Amino acid sequence: MHPQPHEPPVEIRLTEAETIALAYRRAARGDAWVALVRVVEDALADLAEAERRSLRRDRLVSHGYVRGRL
Repeated sequence: MHPQPHEPPVEIRLTEAETIALAYRRAARGDAWVALVRVVEDALADLAEAERRSLRRDRLVSHGYVRGRL
């Protein structure tokens, strides 16, 4: 089996980052710019979600301290 021009040869082992990058590139039908934009969009969305969860956790902890006061 011959690899496609935008895919590594079959016998090469990819890192996790390379595997993810290749999946994005495939999903973008080989368009590297579109793949890059989608990766950044997903990373920013994940970061925003992590921040939201962290703030929510901090509020829950703060409420716990207030409820625990005598």
